Formats: sequence, structure tokens, C-alpha cells
Amino acid sequence: MRKKMFKVLTGAVGIAVLLSACGGKGSESASTASPAVSSAATTKVEQLAPVELIWNYPLSAIPQDMASVQEAINKITKAKINATVKLQPQTFADYVQKMNTTTASGENYDIAWVSNWNWDYVTNQSKGAFIPLDDLMAKYAPTLGKSMPQFVWDATKIGGKVYGIPNYQTVTNKQGFLIQKKFADKYNLDVNSIKKIEDLEPFLAKVKAGESKDVVPFLMDRTGRFSNMYRGYGLEAIVANAGIGVDLKNPDKVINMFDTPQYAQYLDVAKSWHDKGYINENAATLKNKADIEKTGNAVVQVHNVLKPGVETQFKTANGGNDVIAIPTTEVWAGTGSIITTMQAISKTSKNPERAMMFINLLNTDKELYNTISFGVEGKHYTKNADNTIKINKEAGYVPNASWVFGNTFNGLLVEGTDPNVVADTQKENETAKPSPLMGFKFVNTAVIAEIANIATVIDQYRPGLETGTVAASDKLKEFQDKLKAAGIDKVVADAQKQLDEWKKAK
Repeated sequence: MRKKMFKVLTGAVGIAVLLSACGGKGSESASTASPAVSSAATTKVEQLAPVELIWNYPLSAIPQDMASVQEAINKITKAKINATVKLQPQTFADYVQKMNTTTASGENYDIAWVSNWNWDYVTNQSKGAFIPLDDLMAKYAPTLGKSMPQFVWDATKIGGKVYGIPNYQTVTNKQGFLIQKKFADKYNLDVNSIKKIEDLEPFLAKVKAGESKDVVPFLMDRTGRFSNMYRGYGLEAIVANAGIGVDLKNPDKVINMFDTPQYAQYLDVAKSWHDKGYINENAATLKNKADIEKTGNAVVQVHNVLKPGVETQFKTANGGNDVIAIPTTEVWAGTGSIITTMQAISKTSKNPERAMMFINLLNTDKELYNTISFGVEGKHYTKNADNTIKINKEAGYVPNASWVFGNTFNGLLVEGTDPNVVADTQKENETAKPSPLMGFKFVNTAVIAEIANIATVIDQYRPGLETGTVAASDKLKEFQDKLKAAGIDKVVADAQKQLDEWKKAK
């Protein structure tokens, strides 16, 4: 069954690529199509009242030149759906707090980016933050459903309804490390020798001894990196941001992942590396690692989505320096790798129909997608003869997060990207190892208070422990006791009940 699903995905990706490769014809059909934009084909743009849509989404760093990009976007949306869009980006580090405050206050907005790892899709849907989208899609985005395979939509459904539109990209994950090439070359790193995090230590020691104090051998921010390394430790999360999941050796049993040998092992490495100066001293307080990353001084980073082409993406983020990717896990797919980046429509939206039209454009209109992804042509980027693009790093718009915005297969290729990236993505999607929990989504309705309390405890202890700033011998038991007091055992039990019921129904 899973193999059939991936074949469907391969076909869908191939169609998207074919349309992109058709160049002028594809662009012409997008820009000269009938201005009909609603379920009634006779409704023209000029018949729609003008509206402003508010869109919240996260980025690694806020670009300086948002104004000209917003202006360019609004020229497109004004012409096609008679709407302007107010862009409200936040850093990833600030996004959860911003959106929690926004929704708690009842503030009006139209569209918000959601995921399973930052401002959780399932959790916020259970609070009533979003409206169901099935009917809106049928009326105002009738071709959107066909642009992605059915199993992708099935992964987004909660109670049989779609509440978020996936930003279609690779549906796989692959964990490993991103390393700046100049340092790997200088210190003769044998990339084939890196199978797990501990294998990096000899290389990090050389970097520490041979570079200035501004160079960070192993970059972390206050969230640590344990949650980015679950698969490498044989774990899979099922309750977002709560440290609750399964050991893949026994995926039928839900566990507290903060009370595992794997977590203790990670903490020992983090503490050792912090004490040796491999980890940045400010890791426990650093909200946004892009502040260091963009200087070109970050040598090694953990990443759990080493998709094809990731080297080019992170070259831009690393001050234009080449990076190499070293995977340490197999390619795999799960519900989490599908709902990792989505757009939802707020229950406070005054114009949900127009919001759906805009989301439809993000997924079908190449001009709009590439504008929000790369900025204004001729200013923020230029096209090369081979139809790749060169980013102007000094122009003030380098968002480096095209996967936040819409269907990535409509995107231009940045120069230096392997031209086989699409074929490689197809291959990974086709051969990925499926999670044994594919399709399972935890619903937190019965334990909302406990999860909130757990989040508070995690925020208190994770920065110190997971960056190695404090020793496990000093704080781990205290952390685990506080988690129990916050109700983590109750959440584990509830998740176990839901998992058992899901398996029976399956």
C-alpha cells in the first residue's frame, strides 16, 4: 500500500516539474488564464470587493526589505483576487509565543503557518483556532486537491476534515549534519567516518584548536538538538513538543523520551562538548541561531531534513559559504514529515473565501510563489542563462525558507543546485521507509492543561540541559520529577490509549 502511495507522489512531482520546465508556456497559462476566482465561473476579479489579508509565518531571520516584496506580492494578488496581503513574519524562536498571544486575544488574522514542531497544528486545531477547509477548497481552489497525492491529504485530516494546506515538498526526513566545506577540507574530515554524533569529536577538537574564538565548532540555540535527533536515537515523537513518543524497537508502547537511556546519552555528549568549548557559550540563551549562522562562523549543525538540494539552501544561510550534508539515518516518512509545514485559516478571518484563494495561488501561481520565496527579480535575485537564479545577498531579502510558503516544486532553482534535485527527491519519496505510525495523530483535548504545564517545565530545563550548560547529574532528576508533577504520566497514558484504539481501527 505504501509503495503505491509513493508512486502516486512520484507522478504528482513529475507533473509539477514538467509544468515548471515548460517555461514560457507554463508561466503564460498562469498569468493569462480567466480571472474567474470563485466557484461561480462568472465571478470576475472586478466583481470582488477589495480586502486585506493578514498572513503570519516564521523565518530564521526577518529580511530587511520586506516592503518591496510585499508591494510586488500585492500587485499579483490585486490583479488576480482583488486582495492585498499584509505580511507578518516572526522568527522561528518567537513564533509560538506570538501566535499563542494572537489567538488567546482573539486578534483578527486570516492565515497562519502551522506545523507539528512549531505552533502545533493538531493542538491549535483542538482549541478551535482554525476552520475546516474542505468546502472552501472545493469552491475556491478546485484544482488544489489534485496537486498532491491523496495520502498527503489523509495525513492532514483531523476528524475526517482538512484544517491545513500542506506546503508540498519532499515528504521524507533524513537526519544528519551540515558542515561548512572549508573547515571540512582544512581539517581533512573523512565524511564516510561520521555515523553518529560522537564521531564528530576529533574534527571538532581540531576546529577548536585551530580557529579563532569567533568560530563555533558545533552550533546550538536554547532548544538544544535532541528533538532533531530522535530518529538517530531510534525514537519517534507522537506528542509535539512534549517529549512523548515511542522507541522504534517497540512502537506499540508510548514512553516519556526524557526518561530514556538515549536522552541521558545525548546529555552526556552535550555537557562534554560544552565544557570543551565546542558548543557556543551563549547556547542556553540564544533564541535565533541564524544570528551566528549568517556570519559564516558556524562549522557543524544538526538537521533532520537533509533533502536533495539542502546544501545550496544552507550555503546562503551560512554567509555564502559552501556546506556539505552528511546523513546518518535512512530516508523515512511519517505523518510528521507530511504535516511539517502548512497554512491554516483562522477562525477570526473576516474573509476566509479570499484567504483560500490566496493559498491556492501560493500553490499554483509560480510568479507569486517565487516572489515570496526569493523577492523581486532584478533586485533581490537575477536569472542566469540556465534559468537558475543568483541571490543578491546585499539586497535585503534572503528568507531562505521557500518551504514555508507553498508548493516548492513551483520554485526556481538557486545557482549551484544539483540539476538532478527533482529526480533525487522523486527517488527518496519512492523508496522512503514508512513510519509504523503513519497516519496516527495525537489529539490533546483531554490533557490540554497537562501539556501546557509540561511545556513550561521543558522551557525551564531544556536550555541548560540540552546545550550542556548544566550537568545531568545536577538537574536531570529534578527535571524528570517536575515533568511528573506536571502530569507527563497522564499524557503518556492518554497517548497510549489513543494509539491502541488507532491500531485496532486500522
